[in-house]
Amino acid sequence: MSRPKVLVAMKLVPEIALDLLRKRFDVEVCDSILVTQAELMKKVPGKFAIFCSPANKIDEELIKTAGPSLKVVGTISVGYDHVDMTAMKKYGIRLGYTPDVLTETVAETTVGLLIATTRRFFEANHAVKTGGWKDVTLVWMCGRGIRNSVVGIVGCGNIGTSIAKKLKAFEISQLLYTSRTEKPAVNALGGKLVTIDELVEQSDFIILSIALNEDTKFIINKERIAKMKSHAVLVNIGRGGLIDQDALIEALQENRIGGAGLDVMTPEPLPLDSPLMKMDNVVLLPHIGSASIETRTEMAILTAKNIIAVLDNIAMPKEVQF
Repeated sequence: MSRPKVLVAMKLVPEIALDLLRKRFDVEVCDSILVTQAELMKKVPGKFAIFCSPANKIDEELIKTAGPSLKVVGTISVGYDHVDMTAMKKYGIRLGYTPDVLTETVAETTVGLLIATTRRFFEANHAVKTGGWKDVTLVWMCGRGIRNSVVGIVGCGNIGTSIAKKLKAFEISQLLYTSRTEKPAVNALGGKLVTIDELVEQSDFIILSIALNEDTKFIINKERIAKMKSHAVLVNIGRGGLIDQDALIEALQENRIGGAGLDVMTPEPLPLDSPLMKMDNVVLLPHIGSASIETRTEMAILTAKNIIAVLDNIAMPKEVQF
């Protein structure tokens, strides 16, 4: 009797997670670094599960192509905006994801990205490597410090709360946040729940750590960018679609805000001819918020366990309810 099949829609998944799957399934691992939709469509028919990432679009066409054998999608991410939830519900397919295990790693990345942007680390490093280190004036390569600043966190779930705890140690003057409800853990740090418009107007540093959905798409738009302080630094570790990127580019080109640190953008990978690539007041990272060896391994194991749980017809360790 043949075993159910799993399609792993990426290359170089930690072997410990693949070994868990191989004990119960026939596993097919895609051998491309960037798996195209056409490749997925070709490989997905007859599969019981898809092990995917935000780089893979799980839409109704793919689900229909997989056929009735498809029972579960396991995404190695917290966000699932790449998954068509309406189609998943329509065809009765379960969805596993990986919250919690990446909280601290993403929070660490956020703090590092904020410091690198406001203190101009990448720009300074480039100067060292290209012979630009000749200016010895007191103002050369000066950025703004975090101490005594107002920090605003848009979306204070687990990751936002961890970011708040870490930044509090920098002796900031005020902590603002947005959330659907009051967050006692953030309030205990001196945080204040405000509207998004109050936050963008008052903050020196604005951090996006909110999920992308229809309500949050372009939550940072042209109008809200216009309300920001002229020295404000915007950091995004959520999803590229949270920001109207064209409006951000225009504001950065005209120096209407201080800078931006982006771990996520639109599209991904970002084209080499994007204006963002040419700006000194922008720090770009290739969506590596959770990229520690330990965290990525934990995420892969959790994704495998989510898939196995569906085979065993039991509750997933981490399942999206819809």
